[in-house]
Amino acid sequence: MNVQKNTPIAVVGVSNNPEKYGHRVFKDLLHAGYTVTGINPKGGTVEGETLVTSLKELIPKPELALIVVPPEIALEVIKECHTLGIKNVWMQPGAQSKEAKKFADENKIELTANACFMVHKHLW
Repeated sequence: MNVQKNTPIAVVGVSNNPEKYGHRVFKDLLHAGYTVTGINPKGGTVEGETLVTSLKELIPKPELALIVVPPEIALEVIKECHTLGIKNVWMQPGAQSKEAKKFADENKIELTANACFMVHKHLW
């Protein structure tokens, strides 16, 4: 998928803790001018942006889900993407799950894994 700054992106796994990777990814994408919405099951705010608690809250649906969660949660997120019709998912390093990859392959979800979105976009 060719992701541009105006491509709607959901960052799943945004943390309120500035030391966490999910916080850094979301903050840096915002500051770089990307169209991002943060997902955290507890809600909250990061960089003045309100976080939503689930992908299903987003209307319209994002074109890309960027997953920054522990591997044991990745499968659940991929299944939610499938249910919502989100066909492009980027699984950040540290979120990789064989089960999630298998589910994505079986359900025709375009999955990018083993690569950092931030490095790929020259943001880090």
